[in-house]
Amino acid sequence: MRLTVVGCSGSAPGPKSPASCYLVEHDGFRLLLDLGNGAFGALQGLADPDSVDAVFLSHLHADHCLDIAPFVVWHRYSGRATRSTVPLYAPVAAERRLALAYDADGEGVTDVFDFVPVGPGSFPLGPFEVTLVRTAHPIECYAIRLDVGGRSLVYTGDTGPCEPVVELARGADVLLAEAAHPPGPDLPAGLHLTGREAGEHAAAAGVGRLLLTHIPAWVDEIGQLFAASAVFSETELARPGATYDI
Repeated sequence: MRLTVVGCSGSAPGPKSPASCYLVEHDGFRLLLDLGNGAFGALQGLADPDSVDAVFLSHLHADHCLDIAPFVVWHRYSGRATRSTVPLYAPVAAERRLALAYDADGEGVTDVFDFVPVGPGSFPLGPFEVTLVRTAHPIECYAIRLDVGGRSLVYTGDTGPCEPVVELARGADVLLAEAAHPPGPDLPAGLHLTGREAGEHAAAAGVGRLLLTHIPAWVDEIGQLFAASAVFSETELARPGATYDI
């Protein structure tokens, strides 16, 4: 399994990275985890959009889903799309939400995407065995675990401290965890993780490696790294364009 970071900026695109988007590949199958604002441009530098076999959206905040709109434009008008539709796995409201994001009149996008509503549980997706759990976030959001060939990757999506996410990540080779909250008092509950909390989740789950992601441009990423590393040594910052073989 190969993970490529397309975009990893938290809450909005930053000066160095688009918002959240991750390409996971195995045996020729290409799965996108999220497609946040700014990510579609970067994706084109890493993979032919026509080669994307499926898309999974953790939730429907703009920094995780908004570049579905340029994907639709490319698919309809580039003349390079060979697929009739692309499976899109997302929370139940995705079809309407993304139609409105593309067109104020709500023109549908089902000519491009075959929507598959998701919820907690397990199911096959291409070569992967997928398991989802609901995270601690203001809207419906799912962390995802991908298992294939004896290897495993867990992506938290957006979450505050969340025991189900720890259980999902138990023994995973890689935990790709958000760390959007800087340390400090009176942080909103059920929204995001601090760097230290991401490290604590990795340690509690016994993962092999922690990749910190979704750090906003206005948050000190080195501070987040140090805070996570203090409780889990095998920690590094996700970087746009970086590739990891799992």
